[in-house]
Amino acid sequence: QVQLVESGGGLAQPGGSLRLSCVVSGFSFSGYYMSWFRQVPGKGLGWVSGIYSDGRVTEYADSVKGRFTISRDNAKNTLYLQMNSLKPEDTALYFCARGYRDSRDRGQGTQVTVSS
Repeated sequence: QVQLVESGGGLAQPGGSLRLSCVVSGFSFSGYYMSWFRQVPGKGLGWVSGIYSDGRVTEYADSVKGRFTISRDNAKNTLYLQMNSLKPEDTALYFCARGYRDSRDRGQGTQVTVSS
């Protein structure tokens, strides 16, 4: 059974930082491209970032480029998203997902709220 469990969300001030984690099980994590998506109430899922299976190549949406860093630890079956210089518009429910910019297999999400 494929499982993805996100954590690390919370309340941050503008300009602050948060680190999201996603622990996976039920599939061979090291063989998959992994993605982060986010969703604002009333809007669709938006792709945020992705990382290839070996971790050497990363990709970012323009809105987060230079502020967010995606990484992975294949030995720990864990995906990360380091979010710096947070903005109020980063407020959303963040999901990790398996596959190339594919949100079908995703976790329950972790809420990130950026507010002063």
